[in-house]
Amino acid sequence: MLTNQPSFHDEQSLADAAEEIGHQALQQGLIHSFVVRHFADSRQFYIPDEHHEPLTPEQAYLQLKALVKSSN
Repeated sequence: MLTNQPSFHDEQSLADAAEEIGHQALQQGLIHSFVVRHFADSRQFYIPDEHHEPLTPEQAYLQLKALVKSSN
Protein backbone atom coordinates (compact mmCIF):
# COMPACT_ATOMS: atom_id res chain seq x y z
CA MET A 1 0.00 0.00 0.00
CA LEU A 2 1.33 3.42 -0.92
CA THR A 3 1.45 6.16 1.66
CA ASN A 4 2.46 9.79 1.52
CA GLN A 5 5.45 9.13 3.78
CA PRO A 6 8.13 6.78 2.46
CA SER A 7 8.62 3.78 4.73
CA PHE A 8 12.29 3.19 3.94
CA HIS A 9 15.44 4.32 5.66
CA ASP A 10 18.18 2.27 4.01
CA GLU A 11 18.85 0.45 0.73
CA GLN A 12 17.26 -2.78 1.97
CA SER A 13 13.96 -1.15 2.93
CA LEU A 14 14.04 0.93 -0.27
CA ALA A 15 14.44 -2.26 -2.32
CA ASP A 16 11.53 -3.82 -0.39
CA ALA A 17 9.38 -0.77 -1.16
CA ALA A 18 10.36 -0.95 -4.85
CA GLU A 19 9.35 -4.61 -4.99
CA GLU A 20 6.04 -3.87 -3.29
CA ILE A 21 5.16 -1.06 -5.68
CA GLY A 22 6.32 -3.21 -8.61
CA HIS A 23 3.89 -5.94 -7.66
CA GLN A 24 1.16 -3.33 -7.32
CA ALA A 25 1.91 -2.03 -10.83
CA LEU A 26 1.73 -5.60 -12.16
CA GLN A 27 -1.63 -6.22 -10.49
CA GLN A 28 -3.00 -2.99 -11.94
CA GLY A 29 -1.80 -3.99 -15.41
CA LEU A 30 0.49 -0.96 -15.71
CA ILE A 31 3.51 -3.10 -16.62
CA HIS A 32 3.59 -6.53 -18.22
CA SER A 33 6.80 -7.77 -16.63
CA PHE A 34 8.84 -7.08 -13.53
CA VAL A 35 12.03 -8.95 -12.67
CA VAL A 36 14.13 -8.61 -9.54
CA ARG A 37 17.51 -10.28 -9.28
CA HIS A 38 18.52 -10.88 -5.68
CA PHE A 39 22.18 -10.84 -4.70
CA ALA A 40 23.70 -11.23 -1.26
CA ASP A 41 23.98 -7.48 -0.70
CA SER A 42 21.84 -5.86 -3.41
CA ARG A 43 19.03 -6.24 -5.91
CA GLN A 44 18.69 -5.34 -9.57
CA PHE A 45 15.33 -4.38 -11.04
CA TYR A 46 14.28 -4.91 -14.64
CA ILE A 47 11.24 -3.09 -15.99
CA PRO A 48 9.71 -4.36 -18.21
CA ASP A 49 12.11 -7.29 -18.67
CA GLU A 50 15.69 -8.50 -18.55
CA HIS A 51 16.46 -7.17 -22.04
CA HIS A 52 16.76 -3.65 -20.65
CA GLU A 53 19.43 -2.18 -18.40
CA PRO A 54 19.01 -3.04 -14.70
CA LEU A 55 17.73 -0.34 -12.39
CA THR A 56 18.90 0.42 -8.88
CA PRO A 57 16.32 0.16 -6.10
CA GLU A 58 16.05 3.96 -6.08
CA GLN A 59 15.53 4.19 -9.86
CA ALA A 60 12.97 1.38 -9.81
CA TYR A 61 11.06 2.91 -6.89
CA LEU A 62 10.89 6.36 -8.46
CA GLN A 63 9.88 5.03 -11.89
CA LEU A 64 7.22 2.70 -10.51
CA LYS A 65 5.85 5.26 -8.06
CA ALA A 66 5.41 7.80 -10.87
CA LEU A 67 3.69 5.16 -13.01
CA VAL A 68 1.27 4.11 -10.27
CA LYS A 69 0.59 7.72 -9.26
CA SER A 70 -0.19 8.75 -12.85
CA SER A 71 -2.68 5.89 -13.20
CA ASN A 72 -4.76 7.06 -10.21
